[in-house]
Amino acid sequence: MDYRRARTAGGTYFFTVNLADRGADTLVRHVTALRAAMTAVRKAHPYALLAMVVLPDPLHSIWRLPAGDANYALRWALIKGSFSRSLPRNEIISASRQGKRERGIWQRRYWEHLIRDEIDLERHIDYIHYNPVKHGWVKQPTDWPHSTLRGSRASRPPPGRRLG
Repeated sequence: MDYRRARTAGGTYFFTVNLADRGADTLVRHVTALRAAMTAVRKAHPYALLAMVVLPDPLHSIWRLPAGDANYALRWALIKGSFSRSLPRNEIISASRQGKRERGIWQRRYWEHLIRDEIDLERHIDYIHYNPVKHGWVKQPTDWPHSTLRGSRASRPPPGRRLG
């Protein structure tokens, strides 16, 4: 199936990526493996990580792709694959996934949004960092250990700069 996705070379994107088992805590239990997968992919296929939060099930992140590059789909496929291969094979795998030789760890699709401008970027960064509070995991955003809250402000573009 061909899903319509925003593809802007050098764009800045917000992503939400979910586990197939929405009640699992796999991402925080294996956050070191997730970081390793993202680091390896970022070395081979660079992108700037502007903000990110890893919750037990979903993760939210904002990436800025290099000029001339719009292939975030490749990056996500590599991250998901590398992370999945690092985990023991004990998840339930549906027949349709078995037929495609897929693991049952991630939802197949993810949400992406092309960031339009500085205001849009600010709102999405705030959404990312406030998410652990919103879901009741912590009282203050700074209390969540799997967040880029402390370093994200320095990565922002100058005010008024158009993104994407």
